Parts: sequence; structure tokens; C-alpha cells
Amino acid sequence: MYSILLGLHAVAGSAGLASFWTAGLARKGSRLHALAGRSFLIAMCAIGVTALPMALIQLARGHTGVAIFLLYLLLITASSCITAWFAIRMKRDYLRYRGTWYRLLAALNLACGLALLGYGLASQQMLLAGFSSVGIVRGMTMWRLVRRPEAPRWWLREHFGSMLGNGVATHIAFLSIGLNRLLPVALAGTAHGLAWFGPLAIALAVGIRLNRRYGVRGAEPAWSRTTTSG
Repeated sequence: MYSILLGLHAVAGSAGLASFWTAGLARKGSRLHALAGRSFLIAMCAIGVTALPMALIQLARGHTGVAIFLLYLLLITASSCITAWFAIRMKRDYLRYRGTWYRLLAALNLACGLALLGYGLASQQMLLAGFSSVGIVRGMTMWRLVRRPEAPRWWLREHFGSMLGNGVATHIAFLSIGLNRLLPVALAGTAHGLAWFGPLAIALAVGIRLNRRYGVRGAEPAWSRTTTSG
């Protein structure tokens, strides 16, 4: 059962990465961009559907750390998908967008990030402790939005910020697991650093470029929206 779920999870993850880059490289607002974006969200839903039972199976087997990692990954990717989708759907209703649902999601990301940090440090699992920063920063940036007045093109920044953050989370998860398995043990430290700092550095550069291109000024880089999450 678990092997089947793992295979489906890997297929969905590969499809998600492919559609993420297709949407990112396509002309913004084009039909290809919209189609790839929807495909990415569908792939993320498939990842979530498979991740939940996988986490429960791992928990039943006594692999608490793996179960927590999967559940946390499910939370931050789901959060980014939700905000990316609703930013477009509610772009003419800022107050509705940052309403109760948004505040609850912000609180959940922050609380779970802090809980994961505590668990990772207590169990000396540095991967989990480091990964907690995604939810912590995500929650903090969401709360900052709640307190801000409406800004021009806020919805665009929320959308691409959420998608960038989602890309960071999925790439970190993919690389931190995949590279450690493919490379020799002697290179494990290098793989770990590359898995973390590679996606963050790329997302930071892309976020700054998007902020400048679409005229979003006076705010933190878009990637922090979900690095944040997403």
C-alpha cells in the first residue's frame, strides 16, 4: 500500500515541478500560463491526497519525524495553493481576501512552524528545524498583510509570491530527499546545503525581478510571502 502511495506521490511531484516551471517561464497572463498554473494546483492536490495517508502510515510505524515532515509539507503547500488561487479570484475584494480564513491560515502556519522548530531542536533533526522557517516566515508575512491598507496590484504580488513560496517548499523537499539519496555519503553535507540555499537564492532573485517588473515597491521580496510558504 505504502509503495503505491509513494509512487503516486512521486509522479504527482514530478508533474508539479514540470508545471511549476512551465507556468514560470510562460508569458504571464497567457493561456499556457493559466493552464500550467491549474495543472500545478491539481498536482499539488494529488500530492496532498497521497501525503496524508503516507504520513499516517509512517506514524503508525513509529517514524514520527517522517510523519511530521509530510504533514507539515502538506500544510505549507496547501496554504500557498489556497492563497495563490484566491488572490486571483478575490482581486477586487481586498477585505474579503484578508478575512477570517486568511487570518486562521496565518496563525496555523506560524503555530505549526514554531512547533516544528521545537520538535526539530529537541530531537536533533536539523532538517525539520530548518524547514520550520517556511511556516514561521509565511505566517509572519501573512499577518503583516492583514495590518496593511490595500495597495495597488496587491493581488498580483500575493499570487506570484505564493507560487514562488510553494516552489521553494517543494524544491527544498525534493532536493533534500533526492540529492541525499543519489550522492555519496561524503557529499551529504554539500547536498544538504544546496537543497536549502539553492531554491532560496533563486526565489529571492526571481522575486526581486518580479517586484520591479510589475511595479510592486516598498515591500519585502515576493519569495518571503511563503518562505515562506508556499
